[in-house]
Amino acid sequence: MTLVAAGATWAGNLALALAPGAARHLGRVNFHGRTVSLRGGLGAAAGAVTAGARLGRACAAPARPALAAVVATAAAGGAGLLDDLDQGAHDGPSPAKGLHGHLRALARGRVTTGVVKVAVIGSGALVGGVLLARGRGGGLVATAVDAAGSAVVIASWANLLNLLDLRPGRAAKAAVVVCLPLLAGGGASRLLASGALGTAAATLPEDLMERTMLGDTGANALGALVGTALAAHPSHLLRAVAAGTATTLVLASERVSFTQVIESTPLLDALDRCGRL
Repeated sequence: MTLVAAGATWAGNLALALAPGAARHLGRVNFHGRTVSLRGGLGAAAGAVTAGARLGRACAAPARPALAAVVATAAAGGAGLLDDLDQGAHDGPSPAKGLHGHLRALARGRVTTGVVKVAVIGSGALVGGVLLARGRGGGLVATAVDAAGSAVVIASWANLLNLLDLRPGRAAKAAVVVCLPLLAGGGASRLLASGALGTAAATLPEDLMERTMLGDTGANALGALVGTALAAHPSHLLRAVAAGTATTLVLASERVSFTQVIESTPLLDALDRCGRL
């Protein structure tokens, strides 16, 4: 699964690198003022969706977790792509910032791309959560609670990795840190985590060298794949911790700068800077 996802990521990235005119449409300026390409994010989205599709051939009972991963990653990547291409053009004279800003804009009758992202990613996560919960069985109430919890896991991790994608390689490194322990388990969770690792590994070299960036497209899709791997885990406790952790961090980001926290914590700062220019 790792090699399949990495290969799909690399192939998507390469195809865009060779496509005439792609550089003009996908170029963005990063925090250093360097021009980087969003093809890294499109490649990552391709790798994430491929990992879900590949699960259908790798598991003994693959239908629901595989479909959950495909729906969640495709929705997250598609919503992210819309935001990347729009670049706030429809957000009005004062672009909305953060979840609170987008919801406040909606309350004023203005539909921002951020609001569209919440709706699309949330819908994909809900479908994925329902599929995973039905695959685990149980009564109607238990399945409904399981589906809601799994949807929160998927959506919150899709959002969290996007919030972390403010420095080269940061979001991909976070995916690696979260997914490595999942390899000790089994079933769909392990295979999806393996796919996320392959996707992250394939994006890291050019991301760290500041040639490409994940953007919302790649970070949301990779985050949704990580979230689906966590939501597919059989442990109720792990799923609850995953939902609580990501949701808390997403809400905290409204008031706290992740970059400031990372730079002020030696261990996190060392990991964040590892491999960067």
